Amino acid sequence: MMAMFRSFVSASTQLRQQQQQQQPPNSGSGSLAAPAEGIESQFSCPICLEVYHKPVSIASCAHTFCGECLQPCLQVTSPLCPLCRVPFDPKKVERSSSVEKQLASYKAPCRGCSKKVALVKMRSHIASCSKVQEQIANCPKFVPVVPTSQPIPSNIPNRSTFVCPFCGARNLDQQELVKHCMDNHRNDPNKVVCPVCSAMPWGDPSYKSSNFLQHLLHRHKFSYDTFVDYSIDEEAALQAALALSLAEN
Repeated sequence: MMAMFRSFVSASTQLRQQQQQQQPPNSGSGSLAAPAEGIESQFSCPICLEVYHKPVSIASCAHTFCGECLQPCLQVTSPLCPLCRVPFDPKKVERSSSVEKQLASYKAPCRGCSKKVALVKMRSHIASCSKVQEQIANCPKFVPVVPTSQPIPSNIPNRSTFVCPFCGARNLDQQELVKHCMDNHRNDPNKVVCPVCSAMPWGDPSYKSSNFLQHLLHRHKFSYDTFVDYSIDEEAALQAALALSLAEN
């Protein structure tokens, strides 16, 4: 089911990008008007959800992101597209000149003052728009849907790459973290905080695992997002999680 959903998202996004690239520019001088409603969302990065800044595209799947937003993915050994999770060659990520031209051509209304602004200038305009800043200040604070003893998160950590808790090696994805620790810290007796668990909303950043290597092997040997079969029923999933927990203890 999840694979079908990802294929649908990938196909829809590629079709939208092809339509954007094939759309002829309006005649006349100066910036162009928005060709349709929601033009800003059509040119928004799937990672930061803002208008593209220095956009780059992945050759294998044609998905586009801000250059800075995609950087963490380029720093791992086997990167996956953040949107469709398809493996890609980091050497085949190129600057998207076609998207840059469209950003300079199209205008959209500011979400605050409704002034028509060229998409290429939208980020700087929003940063200085008093009405947008007022909207941000009046946004409701995060409130859990049910009572919880967990602290309310003040930020959203990076959940794609991790730092080795033993030596501080950076930019390790989940599988690389397991391999790195098994190769370099197999006999390290120190109790450390699991960087994968602490990056999760329910994680405790102060909890130190008594046997971190066993924890890695039982809980984080693979990524659930990539390998779990989403067709299994909830009871089977709960039993699997319970088995993992008992194995650790």
